[in-house]
Amino acid sequence: MLGITYAYEEKHRKYFIFHYIFYRILLSLDMIDFLNQINSYYPLSEETTDALIAICKIKSFKKNDVILRAGDMARYYYFVRTGLLGYYTVDESGNTIFKLFFEENSFVASTAAIVEYKPSIFHIVALEDCELLVYSAQTFREMLVKYHDLALFHIHYLEKNWVVKKEPLEINLKWDTAKIRYIRLYENKKLYLRLKQHHIASYLGVTPTQLSRIRKELNF
Repeated sequence: MLGITYAYEEKHRKYFIFHYIFYRILLSLDMIDFLNQINSYYPLSEETTDALIAICKIKSFKKNDVILRAGDMARYYYFVRTGLLGYYTVDESGNTIFKLFFEENSFVASTAAIVEYKPSIFHIVALEDCELLVYSAQTFREMLVKYHDLALFHIHYLEKNWVVKKEPLEINLKWDTAKIRYIRLYENKKLYLRLKQHHIASYLGVTPTQLSRIRKELNF
Protein backbone atom coordinates (compact mmCIF):
# COMPACT_ATOMS: atom_id res chain seq x y z
CA MET A 1 0.00 0.00 0.00
CA LEU A 2 2.84 2.37 0.88
CA GLY A 3 4.51 1.54 -2.42
CA ILE A 4 1.36 2.42 -4.37
CA THR A 5 0.98 5.70 -2.49
CA TYR A 6 4.64 6.60 -3.10
CA ALA A 7 4.34 5.76 -6.82
CA TYR A 8 1.19 7.91 -7.06
CA GLU A 9 2.86 10.87 -5.33
CA GLU A 10 5.99 10.50 -7.45
CA LYS A 11 3.91 10.46 -10.63
CA HIS A 12 2.12 13.65 -9.64
CA ARG A 13 5.37 15.30 -8.57
CA LYS A 14 6.90 14.61 -12.02
CA TYR A 15 3.68 15.80 -13.67
CA PHE A 16 3.84 19.08 -11.74
CA ILE A 17 7.53 19.59 -12.51
CA PHE A 18 7.01 18.90 -16.21
CA HIS A 19 4.14 21.39 -16.51
CA TYR A 20 5.98 23.99 -14.44
CA ILE A 21 9.04 23.74 -16.71
CA PHE A 22 6.80 23.82 -19.81
CA TYR A 23 5.03 26.94 -18.48
CA ARG A 24 8.37 28.64 -17.78
CA ILE A 25 9.60 27.87 -21.31
CA LEU A 26 6.45 29.36 -22.84
CA LEU A 27 6.74 32.40 -20.59
CA SER A 28 10.38 32.85 -21.55
CA LEU A 29 9.49 32.64 -25.25
CA ASP A 30 6.82 35.32 -24.76
CA MET A 31 9.47 37.52 -23.17
CA ILE A 32 12.40 36.79 -25.47
CA ASP A 33 12.41 40.29 -27.03
CA PHE A 34 12.24 41.85 -23.56
CA LEU A 35 15.15 39.74 -22.32
CA ASN A 36 17.16 40.37 -25.48
CA GLN A 37 16.76 44.11 -25.00
CA ILE A 38 17.91 43.88 -21.39
CA ASN A 39 20.87 41.65 -22.26
CA SER A 40 21.95 44.11 -24.96
CA TYR A 41 22.72 46.56 -22.14
CA TYR A 42 24.12 44.04 -19.66
CA PRO A 43 23.78 40.22 -19.57
CA LEU A 44 21.67 38.77 -16.76
CA SER A 45 22.36 35.52 -14.95
CA GLU A 46 19.83 32.69 -15.10
CA GLU A 47 18.88 33.36 -11.47
CA THR A 48 18.23 37.04 -12.15
CA THR A 49 16.34 36.26 -15.35
CA ASP A 50 14.03 33.84 -13.52
CA ALA A 51 13.39 36.38 -10.75
CA LEU A 52 12.60 39.09 -13.30
CA ILE A 53 10.28 36.89 -15.34
CA ALA A 54 8.40 36.03 -12.15
CA ILE A 55 7.27 39.66 -11.63
CA CYS A 56 6.18 40.26 -15.23
CA LYS A 57 2.70 40.07 -16.70
CA ILE A 58 1.49 40.51 -20.26
CA LYS A 59 -1.49 42.84 -20.68
CA SER A 60 -3.43 43.97 -23.73
CA PHE A 61 -4.75 47.49 -24.30
CA LYS A 62 -7.03 48.91 -26.97
CA LYS A 63 -6.28 51.96 -29.07
CA ASN A 64 -6.87 55.17 -27.04
CA ASP A 65 -6.67 53.35 -23.69
CA VAL A 66 -4.86 55.49 -21.13
CA ILE A 67 -2.07 53.43 -19.56
CA LEU A 68 -1.10 56.10 -17.03
CA ARG A 69 -2.89 59.36 -16.22
CA ALA A 70 -1.13 62.54 -15.15
CA GLY A 71 -1.76 62.98 -11.43
CA ASP A 72 -1.66 59.23 -10.73
CA MET A 73 1.25 57.49 -9.06
CA ALA A 74 3.50 55.69 -11.54
CA ARG A 75 3.50 52.15 -10.18
CA TYR A 76 4.69 50.17 -13.19
CA TYR A 77 7.34 49.85 -15.84
CA TYR A 78 6.20 48.82 -19.31
CA PHE A 79 7.82 47.11 -22.28
CA VAL A 80 6.11 47.38 -25.66
CA ARG A 81 5.72 43.95 -27.24
CA THR A 82 3.37 45.16 -29.99
CA GLY A 83 1.75 48.50 -30.76
CA LEU A 84 2.61 52.16 -30.27
CA LEU A 85 2.46 54.36 -27.16
CA GLY A 86 2.41 58.14 -26.85
CA TYR A 87 3.84 60.13 -23.94
CA TYR A 88 2.16 63.52 -23.54
CA THR A 89 1.23 66.39 -21.28
CA VAL A 90 -1.53 69.00 -21.42
CA ASP A 91 -0.72 72.71 -21.31
CA GLU A 92 -2.64 75.47 -19.50
CA SER A 93 -4.84 76.01 -22.54
CA GLY A 94 -5.83 72.35 -22.66
CA ASN A 95 -3.68 71.50 -25.67
CA THR A 96 -2.16 68.02 -25.88
CA ILE A 97 1.62 68.10 -26.32
CA PHE A 98 3.24 64.82 -27.31
CA LYS A 99 6.82 64.51 -26.08
CA LEU A 100 7.78 61.00 -27.18
CA PHE A 101 6.48 57.99 -29.07
CA PHE A 102 7.40 54.42 -28.15
CA GLU A 103 7.43 51.61 -30.71
CA GLU A 104 7.98 47.88 -30.23
CA ASN A 105 10.86 46.79 -27.97
CA SER A 106 10.82 50.06 -26.02
CA PHE A 107 10.92 50.44 -22.25
CA VAL A 108 8.33 52.96 -21.07
CA ALA A 109 7.67 54.61 -17.72
CA SER A 110 7.17 57.94 -16.01
CA THR A 111 10.71 57.55 -14.70
CA ALA A 112 11.00 60.79 -12.73
CA ALA A 113 7.71 60.08 -10.97
CA ILE A 114 8.90 56.59 -10.00
CA VAL A 115 12.28 57.79 -8.72
CA GLU A 116 10.82 60.72 -6.76
CA TYR A 117 7.71 58.78 -5.71
CA LYS A 118 5.48 61.61 -6.92
CA PRO A 119 2.41 61.67 -9.17
CA SER A 120 3.21 61.58 -12.86
CA ILE A 121 3.01 64.84 -14.81
CA PHE A 122 2.65 62.89 -18.06
CA HIS A 123 -0.03 60.71 -19.62
CA ILE A 124 0.83 57.47 -21.43
CA VAL A 125 -1.72 56.44 -24.06
CA ALA A 126 -2.09 53.57 -26.53
CA LEU A 127 -2.04 55.02 -30.05
CA GLU A 128 -2.69 51.54 -31.45
CA ASP A 129 -3.90 48.26 -29.98
CA CYS A 130 -0.99 47.23 -27.75
CA GLU A 131 0.40 44.26 -25.92
CA LEU A 132 2.62 45.33 -23.06
CA LEU A 133 4.80 43.53 -20.60
CA VAL A 134 4.09 45.10 -17.20
CA TYR A 135 6.07 44.84 -13.97
CA SER A 136 5.90 46.54 -10.58
CA ALA A 137 8.25 49.51 -10.23
CA GLN A 138 8.60 49.01 -6.48
CA THR A 139 9.44 45.30 -6.77
CA PHE A 140 11.85 45.95 -9.63
CA ARG A 141 13.67 48.65 -7.66
CA GLU A 142 13.93 46.31 -4.66
CA MET A 143 15.48 43.71 -6.97
CA LEU A 144 18.14 46.23 -8.05
CA VAL A 145 19.59 45.96 -4.54
CA LYS A 146 19.57 42.17 -4.55
CA TYR A 147 20.75 41.44 -8.11
CA HIS A 148 23.97 43.20 -9.08
CA ASP A 149 23.66 42.38 -12.79
CA LEU A 150 20.14 43.83 -12.92
CA ALA A 151 21.45 47.02 -11.30
CA LEU A 152 24.17 47.25 -13.94
CA PHE A 153 21.58 46.85 -16.70
CA HIS A 154 19.57 49.68 -15.13
CA ILE A 155 22.60 51.97 -14.89
CA HIS A 156 23.64 51.30 -18.49
CA TYR A 157 20.08 51.83 -19.73
CA LEU A 158 19.72 55.14 -17.90
CA GLU A 159 23.13 56.33 -19.09
CA LYS A 160 22.29 55.66 -22.72
CA ASN A 161 18.66 56.81 -22.77
CA TRP A 162 18.55 59.56 -20.16
CA VAL A 163 21.99 61.08 -20.66
CA VAL A 164 23.44 60.25 -24.07
CA LYS A 165 20.13 60.47 -25.98
CA LYS A 166 18.21 62.99 -23.88
CA GLU A 167 20.79 65.78 -23.93
CA PRO A 168 20.86 66.20 -27.75
CA LEU A 169 17.06 65.85 -27.79
CA GLU A 170 16.65 68.74 -25.36
CA ILE A 171 19.05 70.88 -27.42
CA ASN A 172 17.11 70.08 -30.59
CA LEU A 173 13.81 70.97 -28.92
CA LYS A 174 15.21 74.33 -27.89
CA TRP A 175 16.95 75.38 -31.11
CA ASP A 176 15.50 73.42 -34.03
CA THR A 177 12.61 74.89 -35.98
CA ALA A 178 9.38 72.93 -36.44
CA LYS A 179 10.42 72.34 -40.07
CA ILE A 180 13.74 70.75 -39.06
CA ARG A 181 12.03 68.61 -36.41
CA TYR A 182 9.48 67.52 -39.02
CA ILE A 183 12.28 66.44 -41.35
CA ARG A 184 13.92 64.45 -38.54
CA LEU A 185 10.61 62.73 -37.78
CA TYR A 186 9.94 62.08 -41.46
CA GLU A 187 13.33 60.38 -41.78
CA ASN A 188 12.09 57.79 -39.28
CA LYS A 189 9.61 56.58 -41.90
CA LYS A 190 8.45 53.53 -39.98
CA LEU A 191 7.28 55.66 -37.05
CA TYR A 192 6.10 58.57 -39.22
CA LEU A 193 3.66 56.37 -41.16
CA ARG A 194 2.08 55.14 -37.92
CA LEU A 195 1.25 58.63 -36.65
CA LYS A 196 -1.85 60.70 -37.33
CA GLN A 197 -1.32 64.26 -38.53
CA HIS A 198 -2.66 65.71 -35.26
CA HIS A 199 -0.09 63.63 -33.34
CA ILE A 200 2.66 65.08 -35.52
CA ALA A 201 1.36 68.64 -35.14
CA SER A 202 1.19 68.21 -31.38
CA TYR A 203 4.72 66.79 -31.26
CA LEU A 204 6.07 69.73 -33.30
CA GLY A 205 4.15 72.29 -31.26
CA VAL A 206 2.28 73.68 -34.27
CA THR A 207 -1.34 73.86 -35.40
CA PRO A 208 -2.68 71.49 -38.08
CA THR A 209 -2.76 74.46 -40.47
CA GLN A 210 0.90 75.25 -39.79
CA LEU A 211 1.77 71.59 -40.30
CA SER A 212 0.02 71.63 -43.69
CA ARG A 213 2.13 74.64 -44.68
CA ILE A 214 5.33 72.85 -43.63
CA ARG A 215 4.40 69.77 -45.63
CA LYS A 216 3.54 71.91 -48.66
CA GLU A 217 6.86 73.77 -48.46
CA LEU A 218 8.82 70.52 -48.21
CA ASN A 219 6.63 68.75 -50.78
CA PHE A 220 6.69 65.51 -48.76
